[in-house]
Amino acid sequence: MEMTLTRTNFDDKSTQGSLSIEGAFQCYTLELPNVNGEPGSCIPQGRYKVVLAPSPKFMTSSDPWVQEYAGQMPHLEDIPGRSLIMIHWGNDPSNTEGCILVGESQSEDFIGSSRGAFSDLWDEIEVPASNGECWITVVGGATVEGATVIGSST
Repeated sequence: MEMTLTRTNFDDKSTQGSLSIEGAFQCYTLELPNVNGEPGSCIPQGRYKVVLAPSPKFMTSSDPWVQEYAGQMPHLEDIPGRSLIMIHWGNDPSNTEGCILVGESQSEDFIGSSRGAFSDLWDEIEVPASNGECWITVVGGATVEGATVIGSST
């Protein structure tokens, strides 16, 4: 399965975009601002394997909905200089430390109906990610040394 995150809006508070699966729109995305691809910034452009693994961040939650997913969160692998980067729910930049947030609606520096968007996305990627057959290509924004930039002429 191939997912594509296409970034569309950049400002000093966040990076916004959309996520598609096999070319079909799935949801909106929100990340940290586009600085340099290092921690504290949106993730660098590139193609990354997505695997399901426990989330240290969400495993301690007492929220039953969060607990449903905490043991099998989508993680992006092999991001240069980064670890524990996941796709998860949240509404604004304060809800992420470097991960990709998903939502069903968007406005400036905000995405809404995030839990619904995450549930729908998880249903789509659960089997491929469990089988090692899920990838995400990130287009637009920061690059870092060691990342494979897709569609770059440099």
